[in-house]
Amino acid sequence: MMEQFTTNSEEETIRAGVEFSRQLVPGSVVALEGDLGTGKTHFTKGISRGLGITENVASPTFTIVNDHRGGRCPLYHFDCYRLRTPAELDELGFDEYIYGNGVCVIEWAELIESRLPEHRINVRLTLGKNETERTIVITQL
Repeated sequence: MMEQFTTNSEEETIRAGVEFSRQLVPGSVVALEGDLGTGKTHFTKGISRGLGITENVASPTFTIVNDHRGGRCPLYHFDCYRLRTPAELDELGFDEYIYGNGVCVIEWAELIESRLPEHRINVRLTLGKNETERTIVITQL
């Protein structure tokens, strides 16, 4: 299954994440791909809002993973941009998160493709025709 749509502002990208989150259940893995500035973190903010998480969500660029609770299930937010090797994920207990009771959202998922579960949702964000436009393609694997 594939779905594609366009957003025209950061707030629309967040709302798209809220809408998308309705299909997520504990154990869902969302693999986000896209260049810098395409809206991966804004989309994740929407997912967190949709899950009922009220704390601020920021990209875990230096910590690699942030654990957000307080919603209908935990949100484990990964940012793999600074990983040197996929093996570094073992130090973080990656498999426990992926096969745990929360929703895993992984920014820069293409950098750890070999570690991703077969059944996941890929979300590709790309820049649009103007500064604020984004194209979002969602593929269920």
